[in-house]
Amino acid sequence: MRPQLISPSVLLASALIGYTVPGYGQAPARVAGRLTGTVTDGATARPIGYASVAVLAEDGSPVAGGGCGGDGQFVLPGIPAGTYTLLVRFLGYQDERRPGVVVPAGGTVALGNVPLTAATQKLGEVVITAAKPLIEEQADRTIYHADQDKTTAGGDAVDVLRRAPLLSVDLDGNVSLRGNQNIKVLINNKPSTLTANGVADGLRQLPADQILRVEVITSPSAKYDAEGSGGIINIVTKQNTLRGGQLSLDGSGGTRSGTLNLNGGYRTGRMGFALGGFGRAGYNTPGSFTNDQLTTSPATGLPTRTTQTADTRQNQLFGRYTFGWDYDIDKHNALAASLTYGTRNATTYQDALATSTIRPGGAVASSLRNVKTTDDSGTVDASLTYTHLYDAPQRELSVLALLSRNSRTYAFGNDTYAATDAASRGPAGNDNPSTNQELTAQLDYQTPTAKNHLLEVGVKDIRRTVRSDYTYYGQLANVQADNSFTYQQNVVAGYLAYTLPLPQGFVLKPGVRYEYTAIEAGYGRGVVPAIAVPSYGVLVPSVSLLRKLANGNVLKLAYNRRLQRPALQFLNPNLQAANPLIQTQGNPLLSPEYTNNYELGYSTLLRQANLSFSAFARNTTGSIQSVRTPLGDARYPGAVRIDFQNIGHENAYGGSAFGSLNLGSTFSVSGGLDTYYAVLSNRVADPLYAARNAGLVLSGRLYGSYALPKGWGVQLFGFYRGQQVQLQGSQSSFAVYSMSLKHEFADKKGSLGFGAENFFSPRNTVCNDIASPLLAQTTRTTQHLTSFKVYFSYRIGKLTADLPTRKTVRNDDLKLDENGGGSQGSGGPPAASRPVPVVPAPVAPAPVAPVSPK
Repeated sequence: MRPQLISPSVLLASALIGYTVPGYGQAPARVAGRLTGTVTDGATARPIGYASVAVLAEDGSPVAGGGCGGDGQFVLPGIPAGTYTLLVRFLGYQDERRPGVVVPAGGTVALGNVPLTAATQKLGEVVITAAKPLIEEQADRTIYHADQDKTTAGGDAVDVLRRAPLLSVDLDGNVSLRGNQNIKVLINNKPSTLTANGVADGLRQLPADQILRVEVITSPSAKYDAEGSGGIINIVTKQNTLRGGQLSLDGSGGTRSGTLNLNGGYRTGRMGFALGGFGRAGYNTPGSFTNDQLTTSPATGLPTRTTQTADTRQNQLFGRYTFGWDYDIDKHNALAASLTYGTRNATTYQDALATSTIRPGGAVASSLRNVKTTDDSGTVDASLTYTHLYDAPQRELSVLALLSRNSRTYAFGNDTYAATDAASRGPAGNDNPSTNQELTAQLDYQTPTAKNHLLEVGVKDIRRTVRSDYTYYGQLANVQADNSFTYQQNVVAGYLAYTLPLPQGFVLKPGVRYEYTAIEAGYGRGVVPAIAVPSYGVLVPSVSLLRKLANGNVLKLAYNRRLQRPALQFLNPNLQAANPLIQTQGNPLLSPEYTNNYELGYSTLLRQANLSFSAFARNTTGSIQSVRTPLGDARYPGAVRIDFQNIGHENAYGGSAFGSLNLGSTFSVSGGLDTYYAVLSNRVADPLYAARNAGLVLSGRLYGSYALPKGWGVQLFGFYRGQQVQLQGSQSSFAVYSMSLKHEFADKKGSLGFGAENFFSPRNTVCNDIASPLLAQTTRTTQHLTSFKVYFSYRIGKLTADLPTRKTVRNDDLKLDENGGGSQGSGGPPAASRPVPVVPAPVAPAPVAPVSPK
């Protein structure tokens, strides 16, 4: 029986210890000492991350307390000289008491390894007396504990990510990390073609109520795919891996959407099962659209002025269904498998889209049309993991496999029912079914080579096949040819990483990764049978240097080089023209873009406040940028063609600051500020197409929660993003906010809540401005954001602690959004955060809420 390291987000063991630490960290420096050590598994000698540690006086009263980092290490400063008892607790292990620990005045006592003995522990309902932090800082990532924020109830992953530090999410759901949209989204540490058609689309399929935490990873190592110029976002969902059975039901209903979620799990002996289903419907989302553009013909220099207006609405239906299985063969070998299906059905309408065009010479043309766009997709993810643990601590072999397939149908139809040109009346449309399939195999091996040294090596192969079939009908069939496009990509990779401890508390982790990408592409129909896309290899180094200070704070310096491959929406040659004035077409000849990232970070605990600061610099060459040119087609006067080229050059310099304050279990407040200065250029010599822009971008978020008597609680959230800098213009600022009121009943088995969003601002208008020698465009999109909802949840079942260790597979290698992940290390440097001391827990045992492993 191998207990799993519990997620740092849970801090359950801290609650089980339940001690108040008066005057923590306040002892005078001349008399205070400190304790250090490492909590380990007594059977395997593997470090146990996030265990709780308390220092007790002779009468049993607490003197100091805290928690371990991810590597099992703890530092307890501010202990007055004296003799104490050390108490260590962690779920699934017997308590470890070490009496007679003598702390000298001003001295440091190094306890070395503190082994714990595994024990299956029967759990009843427990009362958590200290709220876990909403935000947690670790050496290579920032963790947002979504299960602690009830303002997202009834929403989806877009709502959750908007609250996570360092991230910015616009009103369309597009996510950026430090201003870079080149991010890779993992779900439970695994890639998924769920986001193959865009991060925003995939995130709408993930219910907020089932997200345990979001890990924003900014410092990739060589162990992980070379992809990700911005970073990785790992979304960890709630899972039942405890022994016993559990069933939970939750849902919501409101003015904009409704949800229903049912999850169950059962574990007995060496085997565990989990099954879940989720559905979400979006409705009643009216809005409006306006577009004003002035195009200049590069041949004649004559202008064409066009204006458009329309009312908009949208209907959406999402579903996600999961099945998980795991089996511990013996203490050294384990299997885990999962099967997930996600579905998305979205229909967008532009009603009475009115277009008025003033052509050169003053002739006016106008039209009225209804536009319907459908975007339906289904995603299947199937994974199998085998893990072998050796008797030697930290020596491990894992074999991981993943099959992920996304099937999507994008279609639009235009019905022009009035026009000054009678020949332009009638229907026109495009059907574009596509598939994106990935088959991944990965082998990882790690072993210690000396004390606190760790060697990691591995190989990986990704076979990706993309197919796009497109047909046109109505008027478009007369000018566009049907065709099929196939794009096959094979990425073979190998890596080497090493963790090396240095004197004075430094830890150095260098690494190198090599990836070779072979590409075959071609058309299934048409006159061009194949496309010559060259293969390429790339060597990407990474290095991080950390110093863990005596007080437990962490200083980090990191560098990594990454590449970003284009995804289907940048490659797809299908001409998408739901709005004939704005026509988009992909480019199959795109190459990857390359990015150098530099980061400096510092995390600290100041009494009851967690503080973190970071600075970064980013340089990208060969950036995939959109190129907008007047179409010059007499059938579409004033229309603009958008395609993509590797012509961009980006530099960004910025920083972030975040702080959180917890006052016992009653009140907490957190806030963060992110800013960067961006310099964008396409380095095109032709002055008609050259573009350069620069500016400062600022964003911030603020949370607050307060526990009221008799099981009631209130939470507030607000987010603001300033004007966004784009290559040829800018996007206006916007703000969102929400409030929730929650009541728990039946010994916290059930809850009922009320939520409201943007209740003082019923609508939000985002303005996009583009300015170039050939194009001046202003587009305004208005959305109705005010929403009220009621949500509920109830769970049944009792659990015992018995948590198996698992590893997962990752693909981090596709550019999904214009204007542009990172990694998660195993055996990496220690975590920077320390949990807040907790207040005394009741003597009688109480049941515990479900806990997910990290």
